[in-house]
Amino acid sequence: MKREELYYFYLILFHIGIGFVIFLFPILAKVYGFSILFLGSYFIIKKQNKNQEVLLVAAYLVGSEVFLRMTGGTISYEFSKYGVMIFLVMGMYYSGFSKTAVPYWIFLLLLIPGVILSTFVLNFDTNIRTTIAFNISGPVCLGVASIYTYRRKIALERMYDILLCMGLPIISCMVYLAFYTPNIRDVLTSTQSNFETSGGYGPNQVATFLGLGMFIFFSRIILNSRTKFMVVINLILAVNISYRGMVTFSRGGMITGLLMIMLLLLFLYFKSNLRGKLKLNYIISLIALALVVSWSYTSFQTGGLINKRYANQDAKGRVKQTQLSGRGEVAMNEIDLFLKNPVFGVGVAKGVEVRRAETGNGTLSHDEITRMMAEHGSLGILALLILFFTPFILYLENSFNLFLLCFVAFWFLTINHAAMRTAVPAFVYSLSLLNVQLSKSKRQNEVS
Repeated sequence: MKREELYYFYLILFHIGIGFVIFLFPILAKVYGFSILFLGSYFIIKKQNKNQEVLLVAAYLVGSEVFLRMTGGTISYEFSKYGVMIFLVMGMYYSGFSKTAVPYWIFLLLLIPGVILSTFVLNFDTNIRTTIAFNISGPVCLGVASIYTYRRKIALERMYDILLCMGLPIISCMVYLAFYTPNIRDVLTSTQSNFETSGGYGPNQVATFLGLGMFIFFSRIILNSRTKFMVVINLILAVNISYRGMVTFSRGGMITGLLMIMLLLLFLYFKSNLRGKLKLNYIISLIALALVVSWSYTSFQTGGLINKRYANQDAKGRVKQTQLSGRGEVAMNEIDLFLKNPVFGVGVAKGVEVRRAETGNGTLSHDEITRMMAEHGSLGILALLILFFTPFILYLENSFNLFLLCFVAFWFLTINHAAMRTAVPAFVYSLSLLNVQLSKSKRQNEVS
């Protein structure tokens, strides 16, 4: 076994061990969470971000977020978002930021009127500071991360490292889930999203991370497995993560992960020569077979309930009236709020209060797009347009960022079903702005 393979194998085993040990001793989740923050800061300071260490540390924190939440390892609910911002500000201190990141400064400025408005319109008994922070931390995290990554040059190999750092804590999460719910059939009674198979935490968020993990390790099979041993290791990880994601019975994250894999394969297929296309055909066949096996095993373990879930049926096979679990009504309410308040919106976090007063439904929005429209008005739409079009403009400048379409798709689809409750859509979006270099550059910290 080569040294590189051995190191990778030990890294995987270490994170399998983390998942198992935290299952046995949940109190160690706090130690794990604090260790990421303090050791990550020490690592950045020691290396002075000479080789984009800040992105590695931020990626690891992002990947660990849902695992820390389900095990009680977070300092606060917004721990990951604030941690990512702290790390990236440290990165800016050592390496600067792009002076041309004007779109994202404008994006942050467009959020301010909604924040100011909310300080006047929120109910008297509302904790204004924490309520605003909860709703605005996701977009602010995205803005800060994007200012750091905008057109920053980075080697393709470093991008692989960043994705691996994000995927390693997801392995720990997968192992924890396997021990938390060893027998899937014992807890399945319907085709609804299942908290028991999600570590007792929100299935929507858990599936989002597992879907991302599925993409990361399938992408490593395609791009970063130089030996058969590496292919086998990454295939085992990808299949197991896929299985654990599917049995959460939350569809959004898994569909997003599958779409990212398809986008990556299509990009590589159109960019490859004839020899490359032939090799890709074998890889596509392998991945397709792995997904079929994973689905078949999941169907067997769930007694066919997973088939009914994705067919939008209940346990008795009856088709449900809607696939949105009440989210459609919330989204329509937010569109209605926008039409009534088209300029500045109703203010950050005010949408929930208005909805509760008018309909009695105080459900938080799962759709960041309609939330931005309702709470920020036309300024919110302008902010979303900046986020949507800027990566594609950069793509015309640097079409080698093979992950760009995957990252933007992940951000867009995730904010449509899980809003920005976690740091992962913000951070993954920011990676689409990197200027990926084919060969390792001596000036990786340079920004345009």
